[in-house]
Formats: sequence, C-alpha cells, structure tokens
Amino acid sequence: MLAKGAPNQQESNPEIVEVIPAPKTAHADIPEPARTFLQQAFGTLHAPDAAAVMAGSAVDGMLKAKGYVDGSLYARIDAAVGGHALTTEMGDWAHEVRLGSNRPRHADAEKPHVSPEEARQSVEFAEALGFFLFVLSKRVERGVQAAKTASTS
Repeated sequence: MLAKGAPNQQESNPEIVEVIPAPKTAHADIPEPARTFLQQAFGTLHAPDAAAVMAGSAVDGMLKAKGYVDGSLYARIDAAVGGHALTTEMGDWAHEVRLGSNRPRHADAEKPHVSPEEARQSVEFAEALGFFLFVLSKRVERGVQAAKTASTS
C-alpha cells in the first residue's frame, strides 16, 4: 500500500491525496442497505468471520431489494433461482455464502470460523452479485437512454 501526499509539502504529517491501490468501494447503483453491508465486507477482509457475515448480509439485502422478502434467506435464494433472477450456479454459490456467514454468526460447534480464502470468495460473490443484479442493469438503462437522447438530437 502506498499513500501519496500533495507535491512540495514539507510537513511531517502531510495530507494524503491518493492511496495506491485505491480501496474498494461498493458501487453506488447497489441499493441500501446492501451497499453498506458490501462496503463493510470489503473493509473487514482482515477479519474473515466479520467479512463472511457482512457478505451474507449484502446478499440478503440484494435479494430483498429485488423483491425476494418472504421466508428465510435459504428460501429467498431458492425463490430467486426459481424466478430466474439467479442462475442455478449463482444460487449454489449464494447458499455457500449463506452457510459461511451462518457459521460465525451461530458459533457452529464443529467449524465456527471461516478461512481468509472462504471470506474472500464470499465477498467476491457478493460484489459480483451486486454487479449482476444492479450495476449492469443500470448501465444498460443509462446506455439505452443515452442512445435515445443521441438519436433525437
């Protein structure tokens, strides 16, 4: 990680103007509260259990934002697959994220913690799901609108 200060500042504690690499941020097109959960998942990858719980909450929030609000998260994932909002494979991965987030939340007796790799995969899935469900569709909407505006100009 590298922090860059403003040029020619001779202070002992200069203002940081850029961090390299830039920290990950949850895309603005992802609705609340899922966006905040995803951002917290990014920020807690150093604490795998916390990141897994936040990734699971982000997935839950995304499904609720798409109208899948009834029943348990298990039922909502299955309903999203049945409603073709998720592919079967995405549903399988969503269930893995759900199970991973349940282990630390419920202090699973046999395996209460998730590994750093499991946490990273859970956060990666939550980010990809947000892109698939919200960011991509918003980009398409904006592109269609831009094309319509350009054709009438």
